[in-house]
Amino acid sequence: MRNSPSKVFFSILYPSLFVLILWVIRLYEKVENVDLVAYGLYPRTTQGLIGIITAPLIHGDAAHLGSNTLPLFILGSVMFYFYRPIAFQVFGWVYFITGFWVWVAARQAYHIGASGLVYGFITFIFFSGVFRRDVKLLSISLFVAFLYGGTAYGILPLTKSISWESHLMGSLAGFITAYYFRKEGPQAHVYDFGDEEENEAVDVTVEEEQEKPTETASNDNQPVITYDYIPKK
Repeated sequence: MRNSPSKVFFSILYPSLFVLILWVIRLYEKVENVDLVAYGLYPRTTQGLIGIITAPLIHGDAAHLGSNTLPLFILGSVMFYFYRPIAFQVFGWVYFITGFWVWVAARQAYHIGASGLVYGFITFIFFSGVFRRDVKLLSISLFVAFLYGGTAYGILPLTKSISWESHLMGSLAGFITAYYFRKEGPQAHVYDFGDEEENEAVDVTVEEEQEKPTETASNDNQPVITYDYIPKK
């Protein structure tokens, strides 16, 4: 049931719908020849508050959106497949925490794009596997690190045209949500070995009983010793 086709379908469906919304918005800008950058996030201004909601939905051009499309789809699908009970909550928290922190602390410029979400999903998936100490989830963490480990430089202020603040805040939001939800959703399998010693004691007792000599009397009243055991085949 856990690996049913419906689970795979819905794990892919939700990220696909989000990515589709982003492309519809971008297509609208292109067809109507409008620029929605004004709805981006402009830190520490009243009008910039709307950007906490709208900024991840707006991209500078098709190349900008294209660079976020595949990571959003892959990471979103992984998150909804392996962490489905908390996936919507994680998505919401990463979305709004990232936006709010960028509004509070980032440099004053229009910040747009969903790359903050990408960084948030990367750190959530990676650290969730670490915190839960589950072999399967740790393997997913290593897989994500292999795919996107090279994006770590994106949290550094190397290029003025890139919102490294969104990357940094998104990464912190993913780390915090991974820790906060570490006891919810999938957990590491716990094996109970508490009865092992008791079982061993029982086995020894049985073996001792099996090897216990029994005495029978012969016709000449001489004791004969026999051993009850299971002969080796």
